[in-house]
Amino acid sequence: MKRAARLGLFTAPVLLLAASVGAGQGSAQFSAMPGVAHPARARVDYMLKCQGCHHPDGGGNLVNTPPLRGEVAKFLAVPGGREFLGRVPGVASTDLDDARLAELLNWTLYTFDRQHLPAGFQPYSPGELAKLRKAPLRLERAEMRAGLVRAIENHQKRAKN
Repeated sequence: MKRAARLGLFTAPVLLLAASVGAGQGSAQFSAMPGVAHPARARVDYMLKCQGCHHPDGGGNLVNTPPLRGEVAKFLAVPGGREFLGRVPGVASTDLDDARLAELLNWTLYTFDRQHLPAGFQPYSPGELAKLRKAPLRLERAEMRAGLVRAIENHQKRAKN
């Protein structure tokens, strides 16, 4: 009982803060986010599941947590990148159900890297993430990410020419 009370003391302020911040930003921030039915909930899910490592601004760090801001949607431009985002350990192993996870991943893409979403972007669906989560990345994650980053760099060079 005491543990539940302490949890409530922590959770209630976080939810209240998220609701007030979301309300203060107006609907413009949350407009045009296909695949994100509840942006305020997705923001809270990000706060609880992602920002401890990726930071509130999506900046990550250079040591062990890649940045989301200005980077994450670039993976969608190269073969295997979309699947990679659904299989990284923090995504594939979270305790959110597939629908909430799809909403969170879509919200993250729109919020931190809308400028790199490919034309015709199709939001992640719960069914797609259910399939991807069945094959989570583990030790091979770093090598796979490095290969995708090289592919992104090559894609960007070709786009400039």
